Amino acid sequence: MSETASPVRRGRSLRFAAAFLVLLALVGYVVVQYVTGGGAPRCTVRTAEGDGPSYELTAEQAGNAATISAVGTTRGMPERAVTIALATALQESALRNIEHGDRDSLGLFQQRPSQGWGTPEQILDPVYASGKFYDHLAEVPGYSRLPLTVAAQRVQRSGFPQAYAKHEPDATLLAAALTGRASATLICGTKDGGGQGGDPAQVRAELARSFGPGILPKDRSGRGRGVDADAREVSVPVQSTAGVGEAGTGSPGGQGGGRDDDGARRGWELAHWAVARADELRIAEVSFGGRVWSAGKSDEGWRSSGTAERGTENVRIRIAQ
Repeated sequence: MSETASPVRRGRSLRFAAAFLVLLALVGYVVVQYVTGGGAPRCTVRTAEGDGPSYELTAEQAGNAATISAVGTTRGMPERAVTIALATALQESALRNIEHGDRDSLGLFQQRPSQGWGTPEQILDPVYASGKFYDHLAEVPGYSRLPLTVAAQRVQRSGFPQAYAKHEPDATLLAAALTGRASATLICGTKDGGGQGGDPAQVRAELARSFGPGILPKDRSGRGRGVDADAREVSVPVQSTAGVGEAGTGSPGGQGGGRDDDGARRGWELAHWAVARADELRIAEVSFGGRVWSAGKSDEGWRSSGTAERGTENVRIRIAQ
């Protein structure tokens, strides 16, 4: 009898060998990613109590969510409107600013240029797209009292209106943090613990785009700067947002509150925005309300800064060198 292996056995051995090599490559990749800290940075949002549900998302998703929220509150929309917008974007794009979709749909909300939502360039700008969503939502009578699916559907005209419902719990958690109602509840990691190369001018520009040009103090020339233009720290004064809400009345979340409560809420809105944008904008540290988040210690969350908490103060954003 021949000692030579049959073609079938040789083929089987080759397949096993190939599969083994693929497995080794996969294991090697996972080990390298673990050792080097590779992979997309992650963010986590929790309830204020810390013992309830949590939601994990990428830094890209968190940054887009922070923009959606900032545009809403700057327009005087209540927290419920932000929740509706976030749930809609979670369903339409998974909070990613995508350049494709059904027919000519684009961006966070899958808005269509052919349906009058704007040019493709405009729709792919998260600030513009968010503003257009809120424009349409504000035209829905009593939207804050409607079921989320109904309110979202009256804006989106989706073929699957019930799909928005499954995102409401996660959107509610995000909205509570990003509107500042829940303090110290959003934490994010960065690619290299803060790294290098942050641009304070870019941080100031993004603050102004998201929250409006009045968010930063003016220098003698009348331009919003937030301390020295060359400084590595941007200091944002906390200003109460009381007096705005649905249809321009009420508090930012549709609820009353004292001056200190409004100031604290505004501060945490700004602080959470900075943490959500930290990876993109190379933000190394954010402090407010006696708490501090650091990119290099992001696994420790919000730590005590060792300073006494006051009702209102500046949100301090330090940019990586």
